[in-house]
Amino acid sequence: MTAAPGFTGGTLDRADHLRHDAEGIAAAMGNWQARLLRLDGLDPDIDADGRLAWGMLSDAPDEAEFVLLGLEDGRPRFAAVVPGVQAAPFARSPHLFKLLGDLRPGEAAIYAAARSLVDWHLRHRFCANCGHETALFRAGWGRKCPSCTAEHFPRVDPVVIMLAEHHGRALVGRQPTFPKGRYSALAGFLEPGESIEEAVRREIAEESGIAVGPVRYVASQPWPFPAQLMIACVAEATHDRITLDVNELEDAMWVSREEVRAALRGDGPFLAPPPYAIAHTLLSVWAAEGG
Repeated sequence: MTAAPGFTGGTLDRADHLRHDAEGIAAAMGNWQARLLRLDGLDPDIDADGRLAWGMLSDAPDEAEFVLLGLEDGRPRFAAVVPGVQAAPFARSPHLFKLLGDLRPGEAAIYAAARSLVDWHLRHRFCANCGHETALFRAGWGRKCPSCTAEHFPRVDPVVIMLAEHHGRALVGRQPTFPKGRYSALAGFLEPGESIEEAVRREIAEESGIAVGPVRYVASQPWPFPAQLMIACVAEATHDRITLDVNELEDAMWVSREEVRAALRGDGPFLAPPPYAIAHTLLSVWAAEGG
């Protein structure tokens, strides 16, 4: 049985019923059981037991805005948006990835939601319609402009991540920024007016020159860097002649199921993606299909 994709399996009740209830939100903030997720900038703060660290709402600076992450067995859980913290969606240190690898699945899901929300607030303090400074509303699940009344909501950017398969082999590639030896599934953002299947076909063709036909969905995963939804698919290739787009990839190659299994065990011809990345899930599902 393949493990669930990373950053999934969240255990919080997102408490949508409270988001328009000013009195309910105030009561949640005043609840003695309310807790604040401790963040170091946008990175998770980990306690001595290797779990997410929680503090009191009073630990936040006076100028902080609070986002209601949800309820844990009725107990409110918040994150703080602190002005001056730098949003840095692409600055991900090896230390952060080590922390992510050690987090329990449900806690990783809580952190993913908190990081994406806090990052979004830091980047959307001004109205895209009139330029006026906005204010947090809906318990932190939106911002509203007091000047033109425009409402703004956190966005999620869909990304396709996929394997092309051809006669029992899968196509994997590597970017120059990857750790030495790492190969992964190809990936790219959906474009306006494009279906998931069309995006899969376009991205594979653009990056590798491989034409594909039928596309099947495998799984999805939130990716909080800053706020993507990764949509994992497998597509049937019509040929295996790679024409590399060197602006996107450093290398690409076809690998067998046995080679993928070996890589997932840690003794294969390439370094597999980490378990919390959906590329790991995708490779695991594909490798298991061969029996």
